[in-house]
Amino acid sequence: MKAIVLVSGGLDSTLAARLMKDLAVELVALNTISPFCLCNHKKDDGSCTHEAARVSQGLGIRLISVNTSFEFLEIVKKPKFGYGSHMNPCLDCRILLFKKAKEAMLKEGASFVITGEVLGQRPMSQRKEAMRLIEKEAGLEGLVVRPLCAKVLEPAIPEKMGWIDREKLLAISGRGRREQMDLALEMGINDYPCPSGGCLLTDPEFSRRLKDLMRYSELNLSDIQLLKIGRHFRLSPEVKLVLGRNESENNRLEALKQENDFFLQPKDLAGPSGILRGQAEGSSVLESASRIVARYCDAATGPAEILCQRSVLQEYKFIVSPYKEEEIEAYRIN
Repeated sequence: MKAIVLVSGGLDSTLAARLMKDLAVELVALNTISPFCLCNHKKDDGSCTHEAARVSQGLGIRLISVNTSFEFLEIVKKPKFGYGSHMNPCLDCRILLFKKAKEAMLKEGASFVITGEVLGQRPMSQRKEAMRLIEKEAGLEGLVVRPLCAKVLEPAIPEKMGWIDREKLLAISGRGRREQMDLALEMGINDYPCPSGGCLLTDPEFSRRLKDLMRYSELNLSDIQLLKIGRHFRLSPEVKLVLGRNESENNRLEALKQENDFFLQPKDLAGPSGILRGQAEGSSVLESASRIVARYCDAATGPAEILCQRSVLQEYKFIVSPYKEEEIEAYRIN
């Protein structure tokens, strides 16, 4: 039989794929790209596609990669089934993923879908009723096999039909990871960089930044990338300032600068670079931003010269005293 296996690059999906390959199921791996993935926070695109590719290559199976970024942004704006504890629309996210799996299944001539889900591991999306809802919404009722926890669930159609041997599937459940790690050791799987996966939308700090962005502007991928780094300040409903916390973030901010952004840098002082995004035309806004930059320079107690440049022809210089900490708090998003 042929199946689509959802591969994130994490431990659970790797184990599920390996288990099903050992049962002689023909596999095609599917990975979806989201701007909120934590599996590889060092990658500029935020995705874990390279990890999925590594896992797929190691298992000798073909990988399909689907970019769901734009669709996912629409879900984040208004999820049908709501948010979790922060800005995480987990049910809607899984439904989108399963819909993509169904599309791949039909295109590839596969008969069912395999996931690395474990019952009870994630409180919002990995409960029995949630699993049933997700399957129904995606049009995959009975066609999802979960090898790691199959024996604590009702048999899926492939198990009932004898396409796979249910007795060789597992009965893992709960939040713990010991059983998966022991199984990985037994199978010789030693390199799994994101054993429990992760999503920025479950992070409280990132969620506060996202709520602020959604309150004052439309979501876009460029702004999402900016949310992932630095210190964030709201100077007005129209203007936001982001400062780097180290040289690496300063360089990333420079790379993320858009045509209408002001790029701020201290002159002759070590300190943060910053992006001022929005309708920052007035000198008072630029001066306030400069005083925030000065606060994080090495000589934070005395005046600092800050350069504010939008283009070669539009550059301003401010010699300012840094804001005090209590003044900074009035602007801080997190």
